[in-house]
Amino acid sequence: MRRWAILPALAVAALALAGCGAGKNAVNTDADYNFVSPGGQFEFFYDSAQRKPLQDLAGTSLQQPNQQIAISSFPNKVVVLNIWGAWCANCRAEAPELQQVYGQTKSMGVQLLGIDFKDQSRNAALDFMNDYQMNYPSIYDFAGRTLLELNNFPRSSVPTTIVLDREHRVAAVYLEQVNAAKLLPEITKVAEEKA
Repeated sequence: MRRWAILPALAVAALALAGCGAGKNAVNTDADYNFVSPGGQFEFFYDSAQRKPLQDLAGTSLQQPNQQIAISSFPNKVVVLNIWGAWCANCRAEAPELQQVYGQTKSMGVQLLGIDFKDQSRNAALDFMNDYQMNYPSIYDFAGRTLLELNNFPRSSVPTTIVLDREHRVAAVYLEQVNAAKLLPEITKVAEEKA
């Protein structure tokens, strides 16, 4: 009896694995960007021809609870999304690095946008931002509703950083903690591209 109960689960897993193997560069053929992780990779880079747009994520501002923020709030800007939580040790380690990168690239038309995920207390998230002197906006997404808009995003992968070009297409994804040395060259390259 147990064997028959396992078969549907195996069929679903096989279909999922088959979907991950479609194509050399893991670019989905759908119109919007779809998260895939071939070979268990944690970093993905897309040239201009491979890029797909990210849906216009939107949510309530962490700093101003009566205000909505969306990717489209930053037209013609390179948007760097960072998914973080005050509960996340790796987020603490990368916060000063992200702030440094933002300070160095803001004048190039780069906007950092955080998505605070699973912090039950808005005050704890605000304290985290103050402690690490994060001076960019964040969406407060305790329930994960904003992240639901990211096709197949692995919600257990926090922190995550996503670099969007000026057309808000995905240029790079880091499903891991980042530092300035890793992130700055990629953001600079994308920011220097002609729109």
